[in-house]
Amino acid sequence: MARILRLPDVINKIGKTRSPIYADIATGLFPRPVKLGPRAAGWPESEIEEVISARIAGANEASIRKLVTKLHEARRLAQAA
Repeated sequence: MARILRLPDVINKIGKTRSPIYADIATGLFPRPVKLGPRAAGWPESEIEEVISARIAGANEASIRKLVTKLHEARRLAQAA
């Protein structure tokens, strides 16, 4: 079962605050949150782990953008199924 992390958990996990996380989302370096309700959003933990692993492995920004695009595409395909 996929675990959804809310913003405080994501902040603790990646070591960035809210503004840099949303800046990374805007530049394609971090996955967009998933809507959980009208005023709630969160991130699949597995996606966060993949981005962290890529950064630890030394991936450049272009590689991370490709990874984030792949993650968004996987979400889209899962919703269509």
